Amino acid sequence: MDFRNRMKRRSRSVAAAAGPMVLLALVMWSSVATVMVEAAIGVNWGMLSMHKLSPKTVVDLLKENKIRKVKLFDADPEVLRSLRGSGIEVMVGIPNEMLSVISSSSAASDLWIRQNVSSYMVKGGVDIRYIAVGNEPFLTSYSGQFQAYVMPALLNLQQSLARANLAGYIKLVVPCNADAYESSLPSQGSFRPELTQITTQLVSFLNSNGSPFVVNIYPFLSLYGNSDFPQDYAFFEGTNHAVVDGANTYSNAFEGNFDTLVSALSRIGYGQMPIAIGEIGWPTDGAVSANLTAARVFNQGLINHVLSNKGTPLRPGTSPVDVYLFSLLDEGAKSILPGNFERHWGIFSFDGQAKYALNLGFGNGLLKNAKNVDYLPSRWCVGNPSKDFSTVESHLKLACVTADCTTLDYGGSCNGIGAKGNISYAFNSYYQLQKQDVRSCDFDGLGMVTFLDPSVGDCRFLVGISDSDATTGCRVSAARLVFAFWALIFMGVFVF
Repeated sequence: MDFRNRMKRRSRSVAAAAGPMVLLALVMWSSVATVMVEAAIGVNWGMLSMHKLSPKTVVDLLKENKIRKVKLFDADPEVLRSLRGSGIEVMVGIPNEMLSVISSSSAASDLWIRQNVSSYMVKGGVDIRYIAVGNEPFLTSYSGQFQAYVMPALLNLQQSLARANLAGYIKLVVPCNADAYESSLPSQGSFRPELTQITTQLVSFLNSNGSPFVVNIYPFLSLYGNSDFPQDYAFFEGTNHAVVDGANTYSNAFEGNFDTLVSALSRIGYGQMPIAIGEIGWPTDGAVSANLTAARVFNQGLINHVLSNKGTPLRPGTSPVDVYLFSLLDEGAKSILPGNFERHWGIFSFDGQAKYALNLGFGNGLLKNAKNVDYLPSRWCVGNPSKDFSTVESHLKLACVTADCTTLDYGGSCNGIGAKGNISYAFNSYYQLQKQDVRSCDFDGLGMVTFLDPSVGDCRFLVGISDSDATTGCRVSAARLVFAFWALIFMGVFVF
């Protein structure tokens, strides 16, 4: 079987004062130098939720579970403020759509660093270690849309970090999708031909600045997208479908994919390049192979594998420098174009409650739930059993276009609750999203409020949270608009 098919991937994402900043960086670096050489488990913290926990609650959840590293996809000011003084190491992200401006203007690059990095790198501030420059910018489905911006953006940002006296502490990285490389066997790995030149430039830059190569690996997607993919090969418990590659034998997809990247890096002269895993995980809903048991088995197997320092056949005894689980929380507002499972990757549900028993290896046992979550009252909206539902279709469409009904589809945890159950689930999802506004449970008289939990087995009818910060997305957009406005001024587009 072609190893590339086994690894099938998804389509998816002015200067500071010199003296104090240099001193701060040296102090922070010396205090964590021994930690950075060891593999560590971090998490991706995405914000695309319909029911957002307050950033403070999420940071408390991270601290309670001794999660020392977090990867962000943006630079939300409130999220960064909530991380002040937490001691958590942070990777902030620059979205792909911002690369064009940053690549074309050093002033815009300086502005981004000043707004989103330097202002937080103070005593008692945020411990920013990495800046992710784009997210999977070489993804095949982007058709090269962002490719030309990556290296100029990196060069501008590196100079901006130097001007802010942060270049020796904060590292620039470019998270890549595993579709950037290909092979029939791990030992034959190489970068896609059209990417060879730019990846060589990228890896040379990363090597010169002490940055790792960051890659996103998803064995789940290999299984989901290929009916011939052997299920046991996706996990870490042994397989009857091992891949034999010369003297090396691969018993799981992670090792095979990882070593394909090692070979690709060796082919361009950087076989010893440190590698970090930017995203990896297993969803719990929205597909036949996405469930609580599989997610627990995969994630626990991954964690045990990484922390054992077993390594891979091409890098024995060496684990990735960091591994960021995808993800911390479910994100009910994510696009479901790749599949319904996209909204169910969290090791915690949207309200910070652990979905399954998982030991992150930090010496604190199993996952601990978020505390002090401010729920709405315990009431639900369901279909009124005394009504005729012949006209319900339009109401279901409204509810499920607005709220999240992905668990109702084939493979979902609520797929088997029947037609009336589906109606009630959709009504309730909409009702909770509307903060239990009594009018949102009307549906032309077809809905009714109940105080009896209608959940059935693994199908959970949610209750919303009242401390959600519905304006976070607006703040992010506003921050991007402010940045873009001033960047255009620096570029001479606007003149006063």
